Amino acid sequence: MIVPVVLEAVAWILMTTAMMLPTVLPLFDAFDRLTRERPDHGRLLMLLGLGYMAVWGAFGLLAHALHGALLSGLARVPMLAWNGWLIGVAIIALAGAFQFSKLKYRCMEKCRTPLSFVIEHWRGQAQARQAFALGAQHGLFCVGCCWALMLLMFALGTGNLGWMLMLAAVMAIEKNVRWGRHLSAPLGVALLSWAIVLVATHA
Repeated sequence: MIVPVVLEAVAWILMTTAMMLPTVLPLFDAFDRLTRERPDHGRLLMLLGLGYMAVWGAFGLLAHALHGALLSGLARVPMLAWNGWLIGVAIIALAGAFQFSKLKYRCMEKCRTPLSFVIEHWRGQAQARQAFALGAQHGLFCVGCCWALMLLMFALGTGNLGWMLMLAAVMAIEKNVRWGRHLSAPLGVALLSWAIVLVATHA
C-alpha cells in the first residue's frame, strides 16, 4: 500500500513542477545575470531551483492528498458518487472566480518582475541559504497566483498531457508575456461560463 502512494505522490510533485518550470525561467535568468561572477554561481542556481521546487512539491503533495480524499469520499458516500460532476463544476467555477481576485494580481505582479524581486530579496550574505529562500519565496507567490488553475487538473483529468501543456502555456503567458495580464479576465469569464453550461446540461 505504501509504495503506490509514494509513487503517486512523486508523480504529483513531478507534474506540478514540470508544469510550472516554464513560468520560472525569467527568475533564473535574472538571478543568473546577478550572480554569474561568483565562483559558486552554479551551486546558487541549483539552490534557487531547489527552493522553488520545494514549494511546488509541497503543493503537489497537498493536491495529491486532496485528490485521494475526494476519491475516498466518492467511494464511501453513494450520494457523492452520483453527483460527482458537481465537484468538477465547483473546481472550474472556483478557478474562474479566482481569476478576478486581488490576491492573484498581487502575486502575479511579484512573478512578473523577477529582476526587481531578486534585487529586493538578494543580499549576497549567507548565499546558499538566501538562494534557497529566494526560490522558495518566489515559489510561494507563484502558488498564490496559479493554485486555482492547477486544481483544474482534478476536473480535467489528472495526468492528461494535453490539458497539462495547455494550462502550463496559459500560466506562462499570464506571467511572462507583456500582454499576459489581459488574459486573466477573459479566462475567468470562460471558466465561469463553462461551469454554468455544465450545470445547465446536467440539470
